[in-house]
Amino acid sequence: MRTVHDVHTAELPNRAEALLREGHRLALVAAHHDADAVRIVYLFVSGPPNTRTELHVHLDPARPEVPSLAHLSFPAGRFEREMHDLHGIVPLDHPLPRRLVRHFHWPRGWYPMHPDAGDPPAFSEQEGPYPFLEVTGDGVYEIPVGPVHAGLIEPGHFRFSVVGETILKLKARLWFVHKGIEKLFQGRSVAAGLPLAERISGDTAVGHALAYCLAVEEATGTAVPEQAQCARALLLELERLHNHVADLGMLCNDVGHGILNAHAQRVREQLLRLNHAVTGHRLLRGGVVPGGSTLRALPSPAQMKVIGDDIREIARLALGHSTVHDRFTDTAILGAEAARDIGCLGYVARASGLAQDARIAHPFTPHGQPGRVPVHTSGDVLARFLVRAEEIDASLELIRQLSDCVATGAVLRPLPPAAAGTRSGSGIVEGWRGTITTRVELATDGTLTRVKPVEPSFFNWPALPVALADTIVPDFPLTNKSFNLSYAGNDL
Repeated sequence: MRTVHDVHTAELPNRAEALLREGHRLALVAAHHDADAVRIVYLFVSGPPNTRTELHVHLDPARPEVPSLAHLSFPAGRFEREMHDLHGIVPLDHPLPRRLVRHFHWPRGWYPMHPDAGDPPAFSEQEGPYPFLEVTGDGVYEIPVGPVHAGLIEPGHFRFSVVGETILKLKARLWFVHKGIEKLFQGRSVAAGLPLAERISGDTAVGHALAYCLAVEEATGTAVPEQAQCARALLLELERLHNHVADLGMLCNDVGHGILNAHAQRVREQLLRLNHAVTGHRLLRGGVVPGGSTLRALPSPAQMKVIGDDIREIARLALGHSTVHDRFTDTAILGAEAARDIGCLGYVARASGLAQDARIAHPFTPHGQPGRVPVHTSGDVLARFLVRAEEIDASLELIRQLSDCVATGAVLRPLPPAAAGTRSGSGIVEGWRGTITTRVELATDGTLTRVKPVEPSFFNWPALPVALADTIVPDFPLTNKSFNLSYAGNDL
């Protein structure tokens, strides 16, 4: 059920507080520059049953100010800071009104999502060094890491304040990969928006493409054929598999068990080749399309059984090795209360005791729901390993079930022709990292006027420094991998 309410700025805090108190979650905040006003859309969700409530607030474009909701919701405060940096909208009485997204070479008063932004500014240090909080005292020193890292990972800067090897404080500075994704969507056709959605975070092509397509289909009133719904659910599980398997191996590698990582990456390669056979792309691009799906082949039950047995053996060997098990246990604990307050999603939340899964809360098909959501309560690296391993088993079972209701080839229903008036819709998907939410608005000619995707990493990044408090510096690589958050999906 989806409802839309126009709300005056003075009413906003009370309406938001009531929704949060009733168990809704703030999934998305999107700013819009309409012809006569600045409009902010707050999307609150809950389920089951699948419930989505939108609050629309209209602001004076000459003075776009809105009451801050940061005192009610930690994610709201971050959405507001992002909105200020990109759109110039001021959250009044925000407790932490520092920049979040805005790069140091962006001059004050330049907002890239504003209609009058113009060309990007020349690169320069406009405001001097980044103002890191300095921790002082006897024996305290700083360790800067990044933003350029060894290997192929994306850029992020981590500033450790430590005494001995104990981490007193970690500050993660991200936002080095701003690509203007939201701006690039504007004016594109629905079909031209799909490749962009698939590339928001390259390892989550299915999740982001599906959230985008679901939003477009709701906006256009398109009913997707059941076989295509099943195909989409199957692709979502295949994407979960190859990412979770890679993480299991790399977690083992970070505690010195390289041979298990080698076997995990061997299995991942088998899955990537299977992906190519199913969709023509190793990362499953092209399988989800507006109005339906298109598959070239289906996974072989015999092949999936062999892969499942292989993965279970890797997990068994890892957990049976005393060094691995001991190193995972009680490392970087994220408690349930902290995870809930921060607004964590996906396996990070489920490892801390929060049973959240959009496949159950916001199903897009009557098929493809897990029989059980794996949840652990210890909140440590071991819990995040176990949740992944158990989700792999659940995904293998879902793939087996879904294969019976999927057809190869193109199975779709064409989108209807453009209609009068602005149309909007939202899509909610349980990607492999967690819940992805995308909201779209379409112009009268059917082109995209606004697309706002929200990756689960946006919610989970603030939890990493919390989990690392009072741990030791050597815990960082292992903990960072146990979260495995997206840099690109976080910084649009």
